[in-house]
Amino acid sequence: MSLFQNILIIAILIAGAGFLSLTEIALAGARKVKLKILAESGEERAQKVLDLQENSADFFAASQIGLNAVAILGGILGEGAFRPYFLSFVQQFYTGNWAETISFVLSFTLVTSLFILFADLMPKRLAMIAPEKIAVSVINPIQIFIKVCKPLAWFINAIANLLFRLFKVNTKRDDNITFDDISAVMDAGAQAGVLQKQEHHFIENVFELEERNVPSSMTTRENVVYFTLNEAEESIRQKLAEFPYSKFLVCSEDIDSVIGYVDAKDILVRILNNQKINQLNESTIRNVLTIPDTLTLSEVLDRFRSTKEKFAVVINEYALVVGVITLSDIMITVMGDWVTPIEADQQIIKRDNNSWLIEGSTPIEDIKHALEIDEMPDEENYETLAGFMMYRLRKIPRPADTVIHSNYKFEVVDVDHFKIDQLLVTRLLQQPEEPPEEPTS
Repeated sequence: MSLFQNILIIAILIAGAGFLSLTEIALAGARKVKLKILAESGEERAQKVLDLQENSADFFAASQIGLNAVAILGGILGEGAFRPYFLSFVQQFYTGNWAETISFVLSFTLVTSLFILFADLMPKRLAMIAPEKIAVSVINPIQIFIKVCKPLAWFINAIANLLFRLFKVNTKRDDNITFDDISAVMDAGAQAGVLQKQEHHFIENVFELEERNVPSSMTTRENVVYFTLNEAEESIRQKLAEFPYSKFLVCSEDIDSVIGYVDAKDILVRILNNQKINQLNESTIRNVLTIPDTLTLSEVLDRFRSTKEKFAVVINEYALVVGVITLSDIMITVMGDWVTPIEADQQIIKRDNNSWLIEGSTPIEDIKHALEIDEMPDEENYETLAGFMMYRLRKIPRPADTVIHSNYKFEVVDVDHFKIDQLLVTRLLQQPEEPPEEPTS
């Protein structure tokens, strides 16, 4: 064959190998989520790609058969086509025993470079740009190619499956999507500008509802405002005026003897009708939803939805009331820093770029967000910053007690009746060379 014929055949082989490389990367890299969207919009070829991904053994066997056959044939033809011309060129400068070897190396290098560039590197990089679009475009011709290669592909797959079973290799693809996968996609979307900062913040907080327990968002026991059955009318009026809540617990004598709750609207109606508001009875007191403190916020949302309630009492394993939680509390958790902090009372106050004043009752998840800390040590053992300090100090904290973690110093500022009211958190500009094993005090 002439040089032109050889070049034409090699060009065809390179194009064929390039098509197979392009197809291989596109079908492997096409994301199922996008393909399902295309399939639902009426694109039949997208469904064919999904079906091929579910059973990809025949395709990869056929692809490797084609790629290897083309590469071997291209090497044979290329070496025979170009070596005489390289030999003539080399003999103009050198006529020794190595002339044949040098011409072979030059011919081999040229053919290999052409296949690497045009049949491997460029097609694969193109396929990575838009894998779904390319996969849908090539699915029909590649299915014909798979049918042509099926007898040999079946034989190769049979041997491969035998070896996989022999070495107990699981070849089933795991397509389960984890929270880390979704979080990575959200981060990429935020960096690309597809998600606004607040949208990314909201979505992240929604996923955290499954991890955060009730105590991280509830109104704690000491802050619960409640009425007793024998409470004076003046006291009820004063509480209504002082605390702008829509619902109040009603207890027999103390907070642990809960009877139900009253809606502030019902009391307002009694006032407008000139009725006594301290005569709380069955027509006024409503049954209250009671939940354990071990529930996650996601589970609490399910309880609210199933019971049509928006207010619940939280009790611990000893049947003692530890707080109350409302639907609004959960929504504030989702909204985070973007909500107007009326009820939050500014739990985290940023003094400057390296220091914060933080209330001891602040949930640990909020601390991690504010300080950009990935995780706290053994955080399953506590819910709040005060709990973190007590867990690390192994004692009742006192003012000036400190704990160092993740290049931050947590210092107790104010303690009221053994309760940590406020802490000063400072970012250390330099990591201590040898952080103390035991917290200092």
